[in-house]
Amino acid sequence: MRTRNAFFLCSLLASVALAGCSTAPVTASNTPIQHVATNQIFSDGYGPVEDHGYALPAIPINRVDPRFHRQIVDYATNEPVGTVVVNTPNRFLYYVLPGGKAVRYGIGVGKQGFAWQGRAYVAWKQEWPTWHPPKEMAQRRPDVAQYVEAGMGPGLRNPLGARALYLFNDEGKDTLFRLHGTPEWNSIGTAASSGCIRLMNQDIIDLYSRVRPGKNTLVVVQQ
Repeated sequence: MRTRNAFFLCSLLASVALAGCSTAPVTASNTPIQHVATNQIFSDGYGPVEDHGYALPAIPINRVDPRFHRQIVDYATNEPVGTVVVNTPNRFLYYVLPGGKAVRYGIGVGKQGFAWQGRAYVAWKQEWPTWHPPKEMAQRRPDVAQYVEAGMGPGLRNPLGARALYLFNDEGKDTLFRLHGTPEWNSIGTAASSGCIRLMNQDIIDLYSRVRPGKNTLVVVQQ
């Protein structure tokens, strides 16, 4: 109950300030990385992508720490297959596979003061989403005020990137937290957002293809 209550409190705070998932000054993690056996790495999966009329550029993946490249790893967990586990300190997201394996992705996480933890589920997902920053963000950043009501349409500069997964709590309420893409590949491995979890666009496309929305698709966020 304590964890659940903490999660609901974070969700309430999110409704005030965090829904924009915007960029903040990046902060690298000093937490030791957990080393697990890599079964397969997909460093060649970051080339240019034509997707629904959008031309995603190639990511200079040689400039991204290999730990954060998409890979299949050994992963021991009691969570069911299909669960998404976000390891915030180590900047990893795991999609649980059968047989003690997982797909591991590098992520960017919320900056200090915007981090959260708890359990939710993927209520729905969207390709090339529209971004609506909260009014509180617009007060801090007048340059985004025009998007509060109308929204920023899909595109290569949209902060939500190519895909977004929307997280709801067990009462069926929107937490306002998202798993989403980002055009800012160099923010992976850092604390760079206002609470949401970001992946490279090529990675969020891969994760999106694996996740089926519904209350059985759990998201566990660890701090």
